[in-house]
Amino acid sequence: MITQMKKYTFLVFHRDYEPFLTQLRDLGVVHITQKAAGLIEDDEQLQAALQHEDDLRRLLKQGAPDQLLAERANIEQSIADAKQAASQAAVWGDFDAERINALSKAGYTLRFFACSASAFQEEWGVKVSEKEGKTYFVVVENATSKDLDNSDLLEKATELPQPEKSAAQYMQEVENLKGLLAAANARIEAWQIANIEDIKAQLKEARQNIDWQRVTLSTDKLAEGSLCLFEGFCPIDKEPELNAMLAAAEVYYEETDPVAEDATPIKLHNNWFVRLFEPLTGMYGWPDYNEFDPTPILGPCFLLFFALCIGDCGYGFMLTLIGYLIFKGKLKIEMFDGLGGIIMALGVGSTVVGYLMGTFFGVDIYRAEWFPESAKALMFNNLGVNGKIGEYDVMMVLALVIGVVHIILAMTIKAISYTKRDGFKNTVSTWGWLLLIVGGICTAILAMTFSLPTETVKWTLIGIGAVSALGIFVFNTPGRNPLINVGAGLWDTYQMSTGLLGDVLSYIRLYALGLAGGMLGAAFNQLGAQVLGENPNVGTWIGFILIVTFGHILNLLMACLGAFVHPLRLSFVEYFKNAGYEGTGKLYQPFKK
Repeated sequence: MITQMKKYTFLVFHRDYEPFLTQLRDLGVVHITQKAAGLIEDDEQLQAALQHEDDLRRLLKQGAPDQLLAERANIEQSIADAKQAASQAAVWGDFDAERINALSKAGYTLRFFACSASAFQEEWGVKVSEKEGKTYFVVVENATSKDLDNSDLLEKATELPQPEKSAAQYMQEVENLKGLLAAANARIEAWQIANIEDIKAQLKEARQNIDWQRVTLSTDKLAEGSLCLFEGFCPIDKEPELNAMLAAAEVYYEETDPVAEDATPIKLHNNWFVRLFEPLTGMYGWPDYNEFDPTPILGPCFLLFFALCIGDCGYGFMLTLIGYLIFKGKLKIEMFDGLGGIIMALGVGSTVVGYLMGTFFGVDIYRAEWFPESAKALMFNNLGVNGKIGEYDVMMVLALVIGVVHIILAMTIKAISYTKRDGFKNTVSTWGWLLLIVGGICTAILAMTFSLPTETVKWTLIGIGAVSALGIFVFNTPGRNPLINVGAGLWDTYQMSTGLLGDVLSYIRLYALGLAGGMLGAAFNQLGAQVLGENPNVGTWIGFILIVTFGHILNLLMACLGAFVHPLRLSFVEYFKNAGYEGTGKLYQPFKK
């Protein structure tokens, strides 16, 4: 939910302005309204401060000045070059470059060649080595020899440059460079010990300086600069603290409720479970102050969708364990830093739903004889007849039912929030669609469940249709020409009929992803069983363990990727679209140290 805010307007004498700002910053509860970025970001002093902050952040992230990092990078590149040169020189064996140069001075030149092993001819020269289907050989040339007049050699062999050093010499150079690299790393580590904490302190000071400048640039100067006017917002739970400070400061201020035109920041106030999913809301965009907070619905629904896509209680248990280790700081994965709680929640949900779906690491435990019959009673396979409703798999029907419920929930929230914001008369069409869809579905369910008379069902549907039609086609926009309203209603009908069908069908992906993951897990189990054979031994057991372990890790990673992306799409597209959620709000960021 969104915390209620109070809007404050402050009027301060110029001599009291900076002391008052200091008091506000020390209290740290007021979000100061800033002018549009284009009006303040061009300030030269602010730009310099922002650049200084960026420089500090970059220096803190890279962990050392550019000069020290460049020195280390050059040594690392030299090591890589020396290793590559050693690999190239290794085919020529252990030789002495000085002796080769001495031969050259004596009139004997060594020329180095390579060709395919099948093409090499003994009369060409001295064979040195053979590697990866190639023969490396040397041709000795002096003033009287004409070996290289052999056109066959020149056509089938490639001349290579004379190696400057032997492989052993290059590797000795690598060892020397490693000593230099250790010294470079030591200098970087010493610099970090001496400077990192100071840079962190400078970064905090730079951030405070930027905040201060933005506040002062957003303050209007009145009466030839003698008065300073600015606005801010304070959560109602912090209001007593602020009012006590203002009373002691003896400054003029006005306290009002925000209106729709105000750029009111939002502060979310949710329980521990819903807070886990607030990062997902932030990925799309924070709610406006006059919107609803989607997180209490987004969180549980995303958890359910994720679990259905995983569809395996074994994978769910592994996710729970990984999330716990991340949460406790025993497993360090940078990209998941701070997300241990939500990973644990998703793992627990996947474990429960995976059990209900009857899958454990690709094994169909519903049909397994070793699994207790009493534990199978709650599984989805008990629904319908042999796991099917009519001709369709029960999980496919369940996915579509979830989609219908999810979209109806979104439309209900849209109707309520639009009515709260714009009034009922401006949302009649929205309520008309909600009545038509929900009323029609409820009537159909009641008719099938309680065998209602055909006549009762007919007149109920006619009544629902008539009332809905008035809202959709006649009263959709109060005060407008009825004929235009009818035209707008027809267009709205076309969009709703085509859009809703596509939206509901999108939820089949929940069934498809869960099915695909289960089938792939079972395939790895079968492959491992084939390797194990009927008479297993140590070798087949090792093969079985490797295949099953690698296969399930790969399947878990792919399942997690799909289980994250597709439920996120259902939430951001199907749900948010039908809920009318825009997500254009700005988070509450109080002016504080």
